[in-house]
Amino acid sequence: MRKPVLEFRNVSFSYGGEKSILDHLDITIYDREFITVIGASGSGKSTLFRLITGLEIQSEGTILINGENHRNRHGKVGYMPQQDLLMPWRTVMDNAALPLELSGISKKDAQKHVLPLLDEFGLTGVENKFPGELSGGMKQRVSFLRSILTGSNVLLLDEPFSALDAITRLSMQEWLLEQWEKREKTILFITHDVNEALFLSDRIFVFQEAPVHKLQEVVVPLGRPRSLRDLNDPAILKWKDELIEQLRKGVSI
Repeated sequence: MRKPVLEFRNVSFSYGGEKSILDHLDITIYDREFITVIGASGSGKSTLFRLITGLEIQSEGTILINGENHRNRHGKVGYMPQQDLLMPWRTVMDNAALPLELSGISKKDAQKHVLPLLDEFGLTGVENKFPGELSGGMKQRVSFLRSILTGSNVLLLDEPFSALDAITRLSMQEWLLEQWEKREKTILFITHDVNEALFLSDRIFVFQEAPVHKLQEVVVPLGRPRSLRDLNDPAILKWKDELIEQLRKGVSI
């Protein structure tokens, strides 16, 4: 039986009591799933993440993380934003170690914990460099490592590859799947790229116009492991066309 790790039960939310974004929404996400969220700008994708992290509080309903209803959800999930938000005055090592330091671990011990992970994340040899000396892909590797070191089994990734060039983006997508499978995390991933959503995901949640009563759901018909060539499968091409049309017109599949 699959274990739920994130649940929205009858959740409603509006900004300032005026613009309603979610209206009695139910979602269940299971252990080790890769879920991608797509939708037009302003449809509620980022609001979903803000509710999960506790930056916003629902007006109705319950949000459970690993079966617990936390009043203060800060630190209960790992979060990787679109911008890497690395501190420019801290080295790669010190940026990666930050979550451990914030949890009370000494800087020296935090660095000892980070050191063996540098090679896995393709960061060996750059640990003493500063963010301004890194490529976009390298910065996102540091940012993902930092989110892993929060210790949470639930990771939120908000368009992390959108600023990368096309080739680097494809490489990072493949690398992310390797890390996800190795570390057995549950990932929620926001993107505007339908190809990216189909390549990465077990399920895709599609936001329609707010207020959102129910998310449209697509189960991606691809096994694992998978490669970028799998996106040429006729069933995937069909879903790609339908998802693009849905996003364009804002109608249900």
